[in-house]
Amino acid sequence: MHPLVRLLPQIWKLSGYLSGILWLFQVRRLVQRIRPDILDAHYIGVPAYLAVASGFHPLVLSAWGSDILIDAKRNPLRRILTQSALKKAEMVICDSETARKRLLELGTRPDKITKIFWGVDTQQFNPQRRDEELKGNLGVSGAPTIICVRNLKPVYNVEMLIRAIPLILEQTPQARFILAGDGEQRGYLKSLASSLGVLDSIKFVGLIPHNELPKYLASSDIYVSTSLSDSTSLSLQEAMACELAPVVTDLPANREWIVDGENGFIVPINDVRRLADKIGYLIENVEVRRKLGRPGRSIIEEEAEYEKNMKKMENVYEQLVRSKNRLEG
Repeated sequence: MHPLVRLLPQIWKLSGYLSGILWLFQVRRLVQRIRPDILDAHYIGVPAYLAVASGFHPLVLSAWGSDILIDAKRNPLRRILTQSALKKAEMVICDSETARKRLLELGTRPDKITKIFWGVDTQQFNPQRRDEELKGNLGVSGAPTIICVRNLKPVYNVEMLIRAIPLILEQTPQARFILAGDGEQRGYLKSLASSLGVLDSIKFVGLIPHNELPKYLASSDIYVSTSLSDSTSLSLQEAMACELAPVVTDLPANREWIVDGENGFIVPINDVRRLADKIGYLIENVEVRRKLGRPGRSIIEEEAEYEKNMKKMENVYEQLVRSKNRLEG
């Protein structure tokens, strides 16, 4: 083996460290030039660490989910850096009770945590966006349509859905599946679907522009998420706004939105048979499907409407600016 090849891992690691130093200088330069009122770092990982290192205040950190639920658990260094960043922030934003509890475990003061949802534009995401032309183009006209819009990455466990599809097709051969998303498992998942003989029943449509997503959801009948970890799932909320019947894995954050049997179904993680049974039941029972889907929109309009939640975020920012002005005055 060429000596340079053996050195590649060390070179790669060194380039990462150098990039981090360059990013820090760039962040500091941007802050000095823009002179913001508030610095809000989204994702409590590298963005948060750079924000803290910039020394700017008031500082807001926004947790996205995997940053605190997965990354800070797997990597001891990430945990230490995350805890340090959380101590430096004036306010921490999260979008679920699951995330709030994790922030408390990481040592965040309760009074610094505010729960605000990303929010759904219910004017855009609604059942009236159903598009028969789109269904025709996708080859799913007249067929029961199941959609999953999670990215094709291990944490979203789309493999569980694909393994359930042969069982579903045994009972309902006409069912069709839309997988919208991309990621490092795309090739593997397509190969798996082919080996199971179900590739012709699946449409891998890739990443969908967000402004196109409402008609994909509204043109489907059942929403599925088989994720291994989640804070509040925005895609679940968007599907609920479109009145789809959801079938989701048993995660604490999902139970904050779905009551099993009342506005969707909850299945154990990696229980392929249970997933197939629930999807098959909804395919065969149209009225039950509609009954489970209808309450979702009311829940989203009440709790997770975009404008309402962005107003809450605006209030947090205004509060921090007033506090800053009092200290400086």
